Amino acid sequence: MGTVRLSAVDNLKVILVAWVIGGHALLGYATIGGWAYDEVNEVTFHPSAETVLAAVIGPSGLFFMGTFYFMAGIFTPSSIERKGAARFVIERLVRLGTPWVVSAVVVWPTFVWIAYNGAGRQVSWWHAFTHRQPLLDSGSLWFVGVLLIFSIAVALAPPVRERAITGRTLVGMAVVVAGTTFLTRLVFPARSGQVGDLHLWWWPQCLGMFLLGAVGGRKLAERVPDELYRMTRTAVVSTIAVLPLAAVFLGVLDLAANAEPFLGGWRWQAAVLALVEGVLVVAGSVWLIGLAQRRLAGRGPFAEGLARSAYVAFIVQGPVLLSLATALRPLDLPAEVKAPVVGVGAIALSFAIGWCVTSRRGASARSS
Repeated sequence: MGTVRLSAVDNLKVILVAWVIGGHALLGYATIGGWAYDEVNEVTFHPSAETVLAAVIGPSGLFFMGTFYFMAGIFTPSSIERKGAARFVIERLVRLGTPWVVSAVVVWPTFVWIAYNGAGRQVSWWHAFTHRQPLLDSGSLWFVGVLLIFSIAVALAPPVRERAITGRTLVGMAVVVAGTTFLTRLVFPARSGQVGDLHLWWWPQCLGMFLLGAVGGRKLAERVPDELYRMTRTAVVSTIAVLPLAAVFLGVLDLAANAEPFLGGWRWQAAVLALVEGVLVVAGSVWLIGLAQRRLAGRGPFAEGLARSAYVAFIVQGPVLLSLATALRPLDLPAEVKAPVVGVGAIALSFAIGWCVTSRRGASARSS
């Protein structure tokens, strides 16, 4: 696979990591929640501002994590083939397992404890570690914990047979993801917590996209055909355009108050959300790869540095976000000001930390 493909996927990864960090900053000040700081926030968005943010940014939250798993799946079979299953598993345990354990047992409870005390809640570190739900919450690193499980499972399974992905394949996968998502949420409603913060309610799309990437993603990583690109673009744009209108029609004007029927159970609302997620995550992941190939294929020292920094930036975002939000807490500013400041600052600082770490690692490797 050529340089254009690698640079396009790397550049897309950078944008998605920055988007996730910024999204977590916004959720910290949203009434609907979804990030640890919302448990102690001192201000929240005005309802009208939150509605606008939900309409503009909300749909991306339904499928961006699936896109991460799709990209991870693309490179997994070749890595297993090159390294062998045993070495691959050991390396994944170190690269993915170590950050998850350190975050769940030390880093995340420590920074949550700092945020709690900054908000005037005088709790001990042990209380923050043992009483906050879910147990062994690792913040944003639930992603790498689940990815570790998927990666080991693929390594221990028979070798993946590569197949071409067609429009029919994508439609079928969207149906499978939607159906299994609905069934899974009969037991594990969306946003529910499990030990280890496994996000089991999200597994159908995460596992589905990981397997789709492993089976046929390598071809798409080289080039998403024009016909498939146009098809997925139309599906994504149409779905996102319809969502705000559908929300108004259904009377969903306050996400915090009206979201519950969509989260799971034998409800038509839950089925609708599962279908929307299935369409967006399958079509959206392929479309974003194709878009990156056509618009984000540039390569240079700065872009390469950001790409190297992205994984570390993803790992450190939680402590950075909570630290910045806690530091800004005394300032008498509205959420509409604080959230963007925290978001931009966290993106810049997380990538700066990633840049320093990977630059030093590269320098050490060259000198050894």
